[in-house]
Amino acid sequence: MTIYNINYGIGWASSGVEYAQRYRAQLLRQCNQNIKFVFLDFIKNENIQTLTENIGFKNEEIIWLYQYFTDIKIAPTSVTVDEIIKPLESEISKVEGQDRIKKFFFNQDSNYLICYLKYENSNIVDRVEYISRGKLLRRDYYSYVRILSEYFAPEENAAKLYMRSFFNEDGSIAYNEYVNDEESMFVFGDRILYTKQAFIAYFLEKLHLTEEDLLIVDRSKDIGQTILQSKGPAKVGVVIHAEHFNESTTNDSYILWNNHYEYVFMNAHEIDFFITATEIQKQLLAKQFEKYYHSKPKIYTIPVGSLSTLVKSEQRMPYSIITASRLANEKHVDWLVKAVLKAKESVPEITFDIYGEGGQKQLLNKLIKENNAEAYIALKGHVDLSQVYKDYDLFLSGSTSEGFGLTLMEAIGSGLGMIGFDVNYGNPTFIKNQENGYLIAIDLNDDKEAEIVDHLAEGIVNYFKNDTRRFHQVSYEIAEKFTQPVIVQKWNQLIKEVLYD
Repeated sequence: MTIYNINYGIGWASSGVEYAQRYRAQLLRQCNQNIKFVFLDFIKNENIQTLTENIGFKNEEIIWLYQYFTDIKIAPTSVTVDEIIKPLESEISKVEGQDRIKKFFFNQDSNYLICYLKYENSNIVDRVEYISRGKLLRRDYYSYVRILSEYFAPEENAAKLYMRSFFNEDGSIAYNEYVNDEESMFVFGDRILYTKQAFIAYFLEKLHLTEEDLLIVDRSKDIGQTILQSKGPAKVGVVIHAEHFNESTTNDSYILWNNHYEYVFMNAHEIDFFITATEIQKQLLAKQFEKYYHSKPKIYTIPVGSLSTLVKSEQRMPYSIITASRLANEKHVDWLVKAVLKAKESVPEITFDIYGEGGQKQLLNKLIKENNAEAYIALKGHVDLSQVYKDYDLFLSGSTSEGFGLTLMEAIGSGLGMIGFDVNYGNPTFIKNQENGYLIAIDLNDDKEAEIVDHLAEGIVNYFKNDTRRFHQVSYEIAEKFTQPVIVQKWNQLIKEVLYD
């Protein structure tokens, strides 16, 4: 039996989906299950192993669609600059570059290659570009051997990719991909595949799936049909990671699904089970299936995250506030800053630390400086918060839509008081109004920003008027339901029911 978890890609700044998969990996290992995490996108520039190891996956758990058809294993990059230069049999005339990029010139400087290094000033090469008279001809990707080569031809004064060759360990070609803009054709010794969908279907065929295998689909848009047509006797489940429908365009006779889930919802009779992260979303989705489709698909509630332990605090910083998220528009961290500025007028001792990176960083910096708030509001960047939350008193969330909210879970796992908007699905799962904090009412259609900020500020002030130790204790009690033994049992129950009952 194998549990295959199907996703698109992975990067350095991974989304909540990849972090949810990381948590799932930790839990399924405890269930003693054979697990694989399948990535279907072409991964540019990096060895995929660097990215998967960074988030916490094990090499043997990873299947990269493009590497699957070769005998090259998922492994760290180890090829050196010397191994790249030696086969040239040409004298290097000069070397330029620094940090992670080095240029090596040869043939009277008319040709050169660019080595992109794994780390700054290291000798390990991730990829190499070969340039002749200013034209990019080839790009090679490496792990412990060359994984693949991309070939380019000049078109309209630019290098256009036309082919990729994927290699075996001995350097022989496993297959070729012929590229025409966004379309690809894959040529194997025994067949030609004319689309990416056919490529994915061929991969699923080669897995030789049985009735004891599970396919857990984390992203189904554009591939749902292919998976259902190619799954064989395996069971298929779909994980709902976000808001699953558009409320404003839904009425008593029609529902507009999120387009990421539309195909699998409309073909729910072909899906063995769905997974939601919260009971609130499960109950709503079940009602919607019954109302609009007169059907009752199997839906499980399994949190996308879990807590390995509850982190107790020896001493919290008095009046300290923290938030942690991507610094993106939809997270509304600017509202939180403005609320803290206003609350400071009533509670002068408060401080506010903002953890995370993103496109709003410059705007937030400007907002803090314009209000001379540098002494008590700070941007802390992206760090491991596992042992940081416990130092704070209160967690603020500005998001108006959370499918779950991993940072919310992590915060209650360290006993923080909580303030966030009364919106589905994460906030009411982790925040019990007036018990471990406050749920702030919000109407995104009518409320002005100033009103929203005032309500947040009022919540902050009210919070610190209380004995906050009571809030902390309730947060720990809520967090107990998200500890690893509890979630492992949920996974064991799902596997038992889906495969054997």
